[in-house]
Amino acid sequence: MPELPEVETMRRGVLGAVGGELTGFERTPCPRKPIGLTPRIDRFRRRVVGQRVVAVDRVGKRVALRLDSADTVILEPRMTGLVGSGDSPDPFYLRLRLELRGAALDHLWFWDRRGLGVVRLFSPEEFAAAFGADKLGPDGLVVSTTDFRQRLGHSRRAIKVALLDQKAVAGIGNIYAAEILHLAGVHPAARCDLLSAKQWGRIADATHAVLEEAIRCEGSSLGDGTYRNALNQDGGYQNQHRVYGRSGAPCPACDGEVQKIVQAQRSTFFCPQCQTRR
Repeated sequence: MPELPEVETMRRGVLGAVGGELTGFERTPCPRKPIGLTPRIDRFRRRVVGQRVVAVDRVGKRVALRLDSADTVILEPRMTGLVGSGDSPDPFYLRLRLELRGAALDHLWFWDRRGLGVVRLFSPEEFAAAFGADKLGPDGLVVSTTDFRQRLGHSRRAIKVALLDQKAVAGIGNIYAAEILHLAGVHPAARCDLLSAKQWGRIADATHAVLEEAIRCEGSSLGDGTYRNALNQDGGYQNQHRVYGRSGAPCPACDGEVQKIVQAQRSTFFCPQCQTRR
């Protein structure tokens, strides 16, 4: 579930790791499905222990710890993972613990209820190969109208489905794609190659507005309660959802009723009055 706003909230929550030396990298006991870890733990530990964290970045839906060796630790939450410090939501699902010295934080952790997350260590060459421009699109916070038109303007896919393509734009998932298209007034099933320049402009503007507001609210916590912010509290943007998860409820912008359809095996929420399919 974590999308750009949730992962950006995680990133900001562990910025205190910058400047610290990694003194420990431990896989904590968990009887559930293990997370993906590359390379194996002993090799991972040898390459990171003793290194200093020089930056905490975000790469799409991933937190990136930049080390002074030029290696990068990628923490990818996927469906049910979290990156944080302090107390974890439930120690039973704690997967990794990284110890630090000489920073505002003395540790950070990776937590994952279902074990779908991935933690990987990349050399500079491996990082460029995995996350170059041909692998990952412009970040959702900076993507432009021109970016959208160049990357998706010739696609015959439905716009909602296309927005989930990380090669086109990085960071948008199912929740925020629905919210963006509602704010932009674009039907989720509209074909990309049939959208006008004006519609692409509205989509770009709505992308920035929705994602920035969701970050301000520290993301969305849904009914399963999995996502938590750095202080182990709910995010707040779920209280501002226009259409996501609101099938049958009134549209906040008109008198219409929010509807639900399925696209590419994912639920899509929209208002047929605000988002006409013309």
